[in-house]
Amino acid sequence: MKKVLVISGHPNLSQSIANQTIIDSLTSGLNSVEIRRLDTLYPTEQIDVTAEQQALLNADVIVWQFPFHWYSMPALMKKWLDEVFLHGFAHGSTAKLGGKKLVISITTGAPEVAYQEDAVMKHTMAQLVAPFESIAALCQLDLQNISYLNGVSYVGRNEEKIAEQKQTARKYAEQLIQTINELIGEK
Repeated sequence: MKKVLVISGHPNLSQSIANQTIIDSLTSGLNSVEIRRLDTLYPTEQIDVTAEQQALLNADVIVWQFPFHWYSMPALMKKWLDEVFLHGFAHGSTAKLGGKKLVISITTGAPEVAYQEDAVMKHTMAQLVAPFESIAALCQLDLQNISYLNGVSYVGRNEEKIAEQKQTARKYAEQLIQTINELIGEK
């Protein structure tokens, strides 16, 4: 059975609606999945590089799940990437991750219409996530998908808005699970 590793990069998952719902859905909806919540594993930001590298080596499919923070991944996840994806392990002539499948799943507070060249963000999501494509290429990871769930802002949340965001996140997670199951040969 192929193994799925999910790296949850939300800095405080317990305060999230969308990311928490997605992680919960992945936990219950996938077989042979390991969820590594960086916020609970590393509250002092002291990354166990050996443990993280071993988890990556054990995986067939790697999923990065995180909110878009200032057009990138959150600080703890970036620190994780900096410390774990070392030359000789993740890239270079002795790299060990080549060929593993990578799925990137991002949530944004702003709605999809904000991510257009003529809108407030001045760039499309496809343009803004280009650095992740470069990371995958450098590490010879087989990038399968970059998907995003837009419009899950904390602003203006009331009970109705929270229920709506949970429902939207569950639907999004169902599609993500389908993508992952196709990659591991399950339906």
